[in-house]
Amino acid sequence: MRTQIHLESEQHALAKRKAVDLGISMAEYIRRLVEQDLAQTSPNSDITAIFGIGDSGGSNIAVDRKTATAEAITVHRDARR
Repeated sequence: MRTQIHLESEQHALAKRKAVDLGISMAEYIRRLVEQDLAQTSPNSDITAIFGIGDSGGSNIAVDRKTATAEAITVHRDARR
């Protein structure tokens, strides 16, 4: 399928140079970028990062919910690295 996109002059030149450096066409370079982006999961999309927040024993999730949520997200993010 054909798709037209508009790139700024500098974007076009840099993308074209990158494609040349990789030894591929600019179209292939853009296809790879799209494929790579679509394969990535958004860090905000995984709700399991907050499961079990209140299971620490001494935590009061009703009072400390913002802190507990932030900690769970940080732990999840660090685990993905």
